[in-house]
Amino acid sequence: MPSKRLQWKSLVLGCFQAKNPSLEAPNIVSKKTSSSRISLSDLSNYSSLSIMSDLSNSLVGSNLHIFTCQELKEITHNFSKSNFLGEGGFGKVYKGFIDDNLRPRLEAQAVAVKALNLDGKQGHREWLAEVIFLGQLKHRHLVNLIGYCCEDEHRLLVYEYMERGNLEEKLFKGYLATLPWLTRIKIAIGAAKGLAFLHEEEKPVIYRDVKASNILLDADYNAKLSDFGLAIDGPEKDQTHVTTRVMGTRGYAAPEYIMTGHLTTMSDVYSFGVVLLELLTGKKSVDKKRPTREQDLVEWARPQLKDSHKLERIIDPRLDDQYSIEGAKKFAALAYQCLSYHAKSRPTMRTVVKTLEPLMELKDIPIGHFVYVVPNEDSLKVNNAKGTENGHDEIEINEVDVKTKEEEKKKEKGHHRQRKSRSNRRRVKPLRSRAVYSDTALYKTLGTSLYSPKQAPQGDALD
Repeated sequence: MPSKRLQWKSLVLGCFQAKNPSLEAPNIVSKKTSSSRISLSDLSNYSSLSIMSDLSNSLVGSNLHIFTCQELKEITHNFSKSNFLGEGGFGKVYKGFIDDNLRPRLEAQAVAVKALNLDGKQGHREWLAEVIFLGQLKHRHLVNLIGYCCEDEHRLLVYEYMERGNLEEKLFKGYLATLPWLTRIKIAIGAAKGLAFLHEEEKPVIYRDVKASNILLDADYNAKLSDFGLAIDGPEKDQTHVTTRVMGTRGYAAPEYIMTGHLTTMSDVYSFGVVLLELLTGKKSVDKKRPTREQDLVEWARPQLKDSHKLERIIDPRLDDQYSIEGAKKFAALAYQCLSYHAKSRPTMRTVVKTLEPLMELKDIPIGHFVYVVPNEDSLKVNNAKGTENGHDEIEINEVDVKTKEEEKKKEKGHHRQRKSRSNRRRVKPLRSRAVYSDTALYKTLGTSLYSPKQAPQGDALD
């Protein structure tokens, strides 16, 4: 049996024989540094055996598993439609299940298998970027890469399975329940910690593709960054930026990057600001279906973030006023900073994390009024099926009980004690569905972990 080191050398040799790689290498001269992590820029000299040896040594210690195409066909039932999860720029993603007998020391688990579309916009180089970065970088807010397949022209990646899908689906799909305010804050904190970890590496990593669809959610709504195909090594010590071809997603890219091709960690901060704006408003970064002046979310919403009176107009109406007013103001102010047109005026991701975390503790969130209704029985069946599959039961609250509690509250306190700005806008709509979900009920049933991130040990380290 060949050693793992030889297998990795064979992998790298095969990798660089691919024709017409679609991702440009950054304009950085390859330099050997004291860091043990191999960078994508180190591969600028493909014929260097020393670089290949370094890559082999680095990735052997990463515990990545090398799968065959046949094995991945078996665990996905030949990439069946019933296992199809979605499709992105890289290719289609399928759910699979690994049993105890497939690999030594690999526990039985559900996985997501991403297959490169050979006719798509991305290619071998993006696949290699994911292997290099996620094969070496491990963090609780980065999706875990379990292994890969590099066989003939096939390029596949095997990740941990994320039960709740991605943020884009949870935030924008009309048939899904609205994300409660504290859950949105928790997701923002997790994604911010993942970016802070990347930016603070000895060799900084610029993620370059921060967007809602690349933020995956586990069963407890912990956020993890995925899709590192466009990730790139940051500037060296004597450089201020990396110059590269402009790539990414419209509506998220920083203005200076679009205009000059100059890339820094602050480019990621801007993109994260767009995600914050999406969480706040419940609107996509770009949507041609909206009125003309509102189609570009940043252009429309950013000027209103600093005015508390205008802020109420842009906050996601589906929250039905069930959010902290003080928290919303601070959240909006942070988004405004991240979206600054001047890169140097934006906060670091560590500062973003420190700003977001206290918002979880604010107590001025109304209790008992926030409800959302599954629109029809068909979607209820789909949600129940997903809840059963993921090991989480959906929560049902009797409609009569909800109405009774509301009536008792009105008798005891009356609406005149509610904050005027909210009472004028709050309306309790008739409930036609049998399944009604409340923020409070979710909190009681799923526990505090739904909202509150685990307490980190003392110190500045980001978990």
